[in-house]
Amino acid sequence: MSPQTLVRRVEQLEERVTILEELPARIEDLTSQISQLREEMRGEFSAVRGEMDGGFAAVRGEMDGGFAAVRSEMDGGFAAVRGEMNSGFAALRAEMRAGDAEIMSQARALHEDVIARLALIQEGGRRPRKQRS
Repeated sequence: MSPQTLVRRVEQLEERVTILEELPARIEDLTSQISQLREEMRGEFSAVRGEMDGGFAAVRGEMDGGFAAVRSEMDGGFAAVRGEMNSGFAALRAEMRAGDAEIMSQARALHEDVIARLALIQEGGRRPRKQRS
């Protein structure tokens, strides 16, 4: 081997050793950066969780309010329908009673008519019959 090549090889080895000597410091620096990143991410995730919890609580509140409003509207609507049904049934009952009264009046008139006709028939049966020749 030539001396120049040997000198060059030694220089290269020295460069490599220098680079390798710097590695622990660089790894330590990288470890520190990763730790800092982890802390920052932990804080950010915690903040995001807090924001989401607040958002979910707001949505739950809005939904509760909306559901309460819908329940109230439905209760009012059901009460109105019940009222309409009750008044409709009352009107129907009144109509049926009026119809029953009219039917009973007609039945009485027919009954009296039948009694009057029966009386006439009975009076006609009491008269002496004419004999046929």
